[in-house]
Amino acid sequence: MTKRVALAFSGGLDTTVCVPLLEEEYGYDEVVGVTVDVGQPEEEFDEAEETAEALDLEHYVVDAREEFAELCFDSVRANAEYQGYPLGTALARPVIAKEILAVAKENDCDALAHGCTGKGNDQLRFEAVWRASDLEVIAPVREMGLTREWEMEYADEKELPVEGGNEGAWSIDTNLWSRSVEGDELEDPSYVPPEDIYDWTTAPTEATETELVEIEFEAGSPVAVDGDDLDAVEMIEQLNEQAGAHGVGRTDMMEDRMLGLKVRENYEHPAATVLLAAHEALEQLVLTKEERDFKQQIDHQWAEKGYQGLVDAPLVNSLEGFLDANQTKVTGTVTVKLEAGQARPVARDSEYAVYSESAASFNTETVDGIEQADATGVAKYHGFQSRLANAVAEGVEKPELAADGGSDDGNEGDE
Repeated sequence: MTKRVALAFSGGLDTTVCVPLLEEEYGYDEVVGVTVDVGQPEEEFDEAEETAEALDLEHYVVDAREEFAELCFDSVRANAEYQGYPLGTALARPVIAKEILAVAKENDCDALAHGCTGKGNDQLRFEAVWRASDLEVIAPVREMGLTREWEMEYADEKELPVEGGNEGAWSIDTNLWSRSVEGDELEDPSYVPPEDIYDWTTAPTEATETELVEIEFEAGSPVAVDGDDLDAVEMIEQLNEQAGAHGVGRTDMMEDRMLGLKVRENYEHPAATVLLAAHEALEQLVLTKEERDFKQQIDHQWAEKGYQGLVDAPLVNSLEGFLDANQTKVTGTVTVKLEAGQARPVARDSEYAVYSESAASFNTETVDGIEQADATGVAKYHGFQSRLANAVAEGVEKPELAADGGSDDGNEGDE
């Protein structure tokens, strides 16, 4: 019986090397390559198609941009960031994994394979989805302990259709929501990266223009930009270009991976930066302090699960239940100022605003029967318990310790 394996295929060095390895080392008769579109540059699909053709590889391309964009908007409702940057690659991996699994089942595959190393997060995110199926999971690079140098030599020996494994100095992953850059000299935390690692964002020092952009939300989800209704994919693409031109959305950080390793990461995420800033600004207007304080716990847990690639976990389903109820009031508009690498909310408006201009104004005496003098009683009680505790402590004589630092138990030593 023919053994078939579905491979997460990009056409790069790792996945290209995996094709003959799956046949020679793992005994599979046929390898099915699957490339999932979550917003990568067009040239990456061209590379995958050309490499698949050169390998005589059965190849499928699946468009999952809409599904991925909707998940990104779910992350906005949860203000989802991991250690200070918007989740991008982490959210894309389970989307990709689901699509590859679907293709594998449609083509009667016996196994699923990826080209991830044993040091990164992506192996866990892919396999969290795949191991819920009854298909075998294979990771040649991890299981065979392959190095990039070995892969380059193997590709040259086998005359595989890769340029000697030379894919540039940096390891780059791009999707609709973010662009990550790592590897080579960037692995040195003391190394100052050159400007040419960035592609989506203008250098903030060169972004001299200022622009206002209005984001409209309905139930916590972005629906329009400057009055134009846009679907999720269109909005993200437009804001990436619009905000990126102002240098918005750069992160250079030391990231803690799931396996415990610290890594140097550089990210670009213009649209995500704008939408997250706008969403949080609207929440400040429409949610009570208690709601905002509690929601921070929800947001943190959602982001942690999102980073792990576990967006279908039972906990996330429960968190989404809270967000469905909580975000109904997060409806309105926020104006964001794009300027010199920053996206600053400068105006917000909502019919659900928990705000009274007359109550907050210094120019009004009485509002709804409440006047300034009513605060006197509150001021007297505020801090009362703390003042009392401090006074009591000062009035109690503190015990003295014995000279040797021990306690006096009343027993005299033998003389």
